[in-house]
Order: sequence, then structure tokens, then C-alpha cells
Amino acid sequence: MTRTTVLNPVHRALGARMVDFGGWDMPISYGSQIEEHHAVRQDAGMFDVSHMTVVDLHGAQVRAFLRHLLANSVDKLKVSGKALYTCMLNAQGGVIDDLIVYFLAEDRFRLVVNAATRDKDLEWIRRQAQAFAVRVEYHPELAMIAVQGPNARARTAGLWPHVLAERALTLKPFSALREGALFVARTGYTGEDGFEITLPGSEAAALWQRLLDAGVRPCGLGARDTLRLEAGMNLYGQDMDETTTPYEAGLAWTVSLDGDRDFIGRAALEAQQRAGVPRQMIGLVLDDKGVLRHGQKVSTARGEGEILSGTFAPTLGKGIAFARVPAGDPGAVGVEIRGRPVPVRVVRPPFVRSGRPCAGI
Repeated sequence: MTRTTVLNPVHRALGARMVDFGGWDMPISYGSQIEEHHAVRQDAGMFDVSHMTVVDLHGAQVRAFLRHLLANSVDKLKVSGKALYTCMLNAQGGVIDDLIVYFLAEDRFRLVVNAATRDKDLEWIRRQAQAFAVRVEYHPELAMIAVQGPNARARTAGLWPHVLAERALTLKPFSALREGALFVARTGYTGEDGFEITLPGSEAAALWQRLLDAGVRPCGLGARDTLRLEAGMNLYGQDMDETTTPYEAGLAWTVSLDGDRDFIGRAALEAQQRAGVPRQMIGLVLDDKGVLRHGQKVSTARGEGEILSGTFAPTLGKGIAFARVPAGDPGAVGVEIRGRPVPVRVVRPPFVRSGRPCAGI
């Protein structure tokens, strides 16, 4: 059965076009997807991301558990509220999911994992937690609204309770603060500044309306996808999955082979390093007319690959994509579009940073 967020009636009242997204009835746009994209790049937009999964971990051994569970090292988290992006791997080094982990206290951490992988993630986390006597607490009663854009902090300045105002506006990137059930993180999935605000579902509609009144534009998953791809951010299930290691997904920077920390999948990653990583993810730009799309065949000097995520980039006015191809110098690269090879440029993501094209794009 299709799931809905607590804000579903609000989206429908605003005339959103709804689609099935990983089993969730979600807004793809409220009119013009392109205008929503530009609103986030130039001002501020908001997204309902209440379908994301919030999990709190409790126990004296929770840090030890996360050192075992995650490929990145939670030992980097020393100050309450700090956040870390990481992958959770299987024994073969494949990506079960990518997630953000927040350090709240030595006996409490918070994970935010993807919506489409909720059931398998919870089952995996609970099974691994048993050996560490860690309690896994899933919070379906919470909602989450992401406010993103260069003016996101200014647009939200008047919304916080007095006790939170200064703390929220001075919050450092990849940090969070908590006040009761309200959890405010300076994180996002667009490449722009902003907040991801977690709060009780019963309060979500009122916050959404206050954001509307403050001039924040509602945005759907369509704009979120073009924004995240321009920003060089992976999408689970499309750019990586359980058959893909972080090294093959452009996520080597999320792996910490620190000391003798025995995290799940480490042995497989080390073996892949020794043997040589067979595939790599590259960024592509199409300067001619056309759109790069998922599944298109890619030809390189090393052999064939395929487009993973591809789209028309509104900020750039041209097609961009992630592709997985054989490792090594790809040489001249072409993409098969409508039965004919079209030349593309290989670039290093991100494609856009702080609202502007990156050098060489």
C-alpha cells in the first residue's frame, strides 16, 4: 500500500502533482519544476522529506557499535550535534544505504536513512545491534522539512522560538541542535545552505504554512533531483546499491581505514584495493542539444559503461550525468542517444557549487 506523509493533504491543497516514489505518495512539483530549481539556487525553497527514516540508538556501547556498522569513522564526532555522512556496507563491501549520523551524547546517536530502504535498513541495524546491547528506536511520529537556498537562513530567522534563534542562525554546517522534540540540522541534499528540520508530525503543517508566509517556495522531488545531481550527490538505488562498493561509486572519501577498526565490509574493500577497483564513476557534460538519461550506453577507450543519473541541468542549461565505466583513463567518451553516439566531456563532480558552475563545466 502506498504510504503518505503527514503533509500529504497540504501538498494536494497546493495543487502539487503527486507521484509514487519508493512506495510513497510524494509531490514531484507544484507547477514548474525549473522555477522550483531556480528558487533554491537563487533564494529559498522547501521540501517535504518526512518520508526519511529517523532512528535513535541508545546504549553504553553505541559508539563501538557504529564503529563496526559504518564505513566512515564516528570517532570524528567529538562535539554533541556534529554530523557525519557515511555508508553502511554488507560483508562484500556493497552499499546497503548511505546515511547521516549525528552525535548527541556518548550513549545516544541519531541516524537518518533513506525512505525506500527503510525496512531492510531497520532489520539490518537491529540485527547488528544485538551484539552490542544497543536499543534501536525508530521515530515514525516525526516529520522533516528541508529549507534550502542562499536565503534559507534569512527566511527562517523569524520562525524560531527566542531560545533557539541565535543558536539556529549561528549553527555550523553539518551540525545540529536539539530543543525538546525539535531537531534542526544545517544539512541538505541540494548543494545549497539551509536546514533540515525534524519535528513532531502534529506540528509540521503549521511550520509549512509559516515558511510559506515567510516567502519560502514549495518544491517537489523533481527539483530536488536536478539540484542534488548538479551538486554531485549520489542517489541510492540509482548511483549505488548493494552490488557497488564506495570505491566504484565515487564515495572513497566516506571510507575510513583507520587503525584496526573492524567495520563490516572492510576486508572486502581492502581486497578490492589490492586487486584494483574494476569500475569508476565519472561525471559527464553534454554541450550539444539533448538530455543524458539513466540507462544510456556509454563508450570509452576502456570499454562500455552506462549512465546512472542523468538530467538537464537548469543552472547550466545543458545535460549532465553520472556514469559508471571501466577503471582507468576513459579517453574520448560518447553516449548513445537515439541510436547514435554523441560526444560528451568528462568532468569531476560537482557540476555546480554555491549556485554557480564549477571550473571547467
